[in-house]
Amino acid sequence: MRAPGESAHPVVVCGETRTGLLPSFQALDGWAAAQLLRLRADEHVRVSERPNLYALSPEVLTGVDCRLPTANGARVRGVGTVATRAALTEGRVLQTTARFGAPAAGPDLRRPWGHYLVRPGLVEPLGKLPERAVAEGVLRGSGRGELDLGMIAEGLFAQLMRHPLLDHKAPFKSRRTRLRWVARRAPQGEGPSLARFTLAEDGLRTMELRLPDGTPAAAAAGLCEDLALHDWLLTTVVHMLDSSRLGASDGPSAVLALRPAVDHLLHLWMPGAHVDRTLGQLWEVLEREPGFTRQWGTLVQRIRDQLAVQAIPLLHRALSAP
Repeated sequence: MRAPGESAHPVVVCGETRTGLLPSFQALDGWAAAQLLRLRADEHVRVSERPNLYALSPEVLTGVDCRLPTANGARVRGVGTVATRAALTEGRVLQTTARFGAPAAGPDLRRPWGHYLVRPGLVEPLGKLPERAVAEGVLRGSGRGELDLGMIAEGLFAQLMRHPLLDHKAPFKSRRTRLRWVARRAPQGEGPSLARFTLAEDGLRTMELRLPDGTPAAAAAGLCEDLALHDWLLTTVVHMLDSSRLGASDGPSAVLALRPAVDHLLHLWMPGAHVDRTLGQLWEVLEREPGFTRQWGTLVQRIRDQLAVQAIPLLHRALSAP
């Protein structure tokens, strides 16, 4: 999985994606989204309006020289740069992703920073990389003194939250989610596949992918961001339905609790809209297990049914009025 400018060939790409509601009462338009995500003066923000409004920032690099997370306790020093970027969907949902790729082996001695700066998003181990242990370590979470992708992604998220364009008047309450992910090489001749996807507590999800050799690291990040976006939508709407207490509270209160979903979220469901076409088939896997769109369709139908039930008495009163 090779990113532009890398000469070493990564055997694993690791990342963490944070997803949450932008604290702005009004959704940002394309111009405002570009201003928000302008992380570098020398590169433009990519903004597309079809099939929905989507803005993607240029990448910024963070130099690192520390131990890599490992599941078996092995002490592996990694040196290089972590690539971080942000995306905004429909001016409403903000995501930040920090990622790095690592080759099977690196030099035995640390090289000058110039060597690493011309390899953006690549972290080289000193010596051989225990690929499986590092992948499991990233999914488990970083320990003290180890490379923490979540902290880097959260730092960019917090930076964007302080932008003067934002009024900090979110139209509804929601929780952020975190997706830790790793992409390893698929066996030769096999296409992309989903090795596992898990839901943990406190908004944490973990995912392991198998991708064909040569898949760009940015494409892997785009797929994971798309999954994280739709998982956040599902999580948020489920929480709204739970909070509305359908069947237990009076009709108007339930409708009021569900209105933000109708106004701000239901139209955002577009799986794969911004995923590299070579990885689009992975959404077919997610539709079978855990069945994202199937669950989304059920939630949307419940909301529509509730709104229809509440509209019937209003219609009767209107028709019976003198």
